[in-house]
Amino acid sequence: MTPEIMTLLMFGTLMLCIALGHPLAITLAAVATFYGLIEYDGNISVLIDLFVNNAWGLQQNYVLVAIPLFIFMAQILDRSKVSEGLFDALYIVLGGLRGGLGMAVIVVSTVFAATTGIIGASVVAMGLMAGPALLKRGYQTGLGAGIICSSGTLGILIPPSIMLVVYGGLTGMKETSVGNLFAAAILPGILLSGIYLAYVAIRCGINPSLGPPIPKEERTATLGQKLSMTLKSFVPPFSLILIVMGTILAGIATPTEAAALGCIGAMVLALFNRKLTWEVLSQTCNATLRTTAMIMLLFVGGKLFSVVFLSMGGGDVVADLLLGMDVHDYVILAIMMGVVFIMGMFIDWAAILLVVVPIFTPIANDLGFDPLWFAMLVCVNLQTSFLTPPFGYALFYFKGVAPPEYSMGDIYKGILPFVLIQVIGLGVMIAFPQIVTWLPTVFFGG
Repeated sequence: MTPEIMTLLMFGTLMLCIALGHPLAITLAAVATFYGLIEYDGNISVLIDLFVNNAWGLQQNYVLVAIPLFIFMAQILDRSKVSEGLFDALYIVLGGLRGGLGMAVIVVSTVFAATTGIIGASVVAMGLMAGPALLKRGYQTGLGAGIICSSGTLGILIPPSIMLVVYGGLTGMKETSVGNLFAAAILPGILLSGIYLAYVAIRCGINPSLGPPIPKEERTATLGQKLSMTLKSFVPPFSLILIVMGTILAGIATPTEAAALGCIGAMVLALFNRKLTWEVLSQTCNATLRTTAMIMLLFVGGKLFSVVFLSMGGGDVVADLLLGMDVHDYVILAIMMGVVFIMGMFIDWAAILLVVVPIFTPIANDLGFDPLWFAMLVCVNLQTSFLTPPFGYALFYFKGVAPPEYSMGDIYKGILPFVLIQVIGLGVMIAFPQIVTWLPTVFFGG
């Protein structure tokens, strides 16, 4: 069979198996094995050598050591209730504004995102804290669900992000090192958070019934009390952000070393909050092991799929198809972003990176796009995968902990404007690449 037919069959088989509900990691490996046997004429020994060498090379990637460390840090923070104090403070500070409580959720989620790198922890924590509070204050259920789910997904973009660690480990390029990716993601994360805030403020300003302010009789805190509460609740997470991101951007520590420092910092915060117990440590280690094993299994399956796909010429087929089109370079970019967006509706982000990065990165390089800028576009695009039906993980995380008043229909309706906001944010980054490239240039010279 020709490479073109093999490429179509391999992708078609993958989509069919996913639609049938088979585990993604196993599906990737199984499809790779089946088409690998076809490609190598049934020579199983060649295929085994190929799989073993690539799987072993993946496990030897030092950058990926940061993954369990950042997961451990996120799990400790989730159990130490660091975000609760900040939410309580901002509840009082911003609650008097129209949509103020919703804006408080966005601010807390943004800060929490800069300390965790995992969206599950952010969405669940904010769902438990803010879900009932928004209902109590009369917020429209769809708007409340959209605020919590969308702001919770910032954890996959704002560093320290597991997705950025994975991307840097996959490319092995200086331009897309983990340090450069971390620096590049700061302003896009702030941009999206700012657009969320503006959307909630404008929409609730026009229609106060969507997000009413706290009644005047309950606004008893003085300015001094508000400042004191905010500072006390903000200093601990900011200190952790400084430890992790500050050491990376200052060139003092590698991302892996900074992740280890972050683990120590998270444990210190848990100790101060009197949450550092043997039970918490045991639960944290167990959750870290399970999550890391799941991610690494996906890595292995995705790596095997991409190796076989590229070896049969699939990458060349896709490259020839896109580069051979008589259209503007940005049309090809839009097609690649569209493919990533659609795949995000059905496939886990890690598997998408493992499949897409080896195929699309060479095409982006041939088109003359900045590798770091293109990487950030892919990562921002993948943030939507947590919100887009039918398999938006953030939606199910929230539904699992939300009060029953939040129906699945309300959640789906509520996230649609925020998905559109993320697409708008992506467009702004395409129009103004400096949003991505400026900070890496400042800290690392490119």
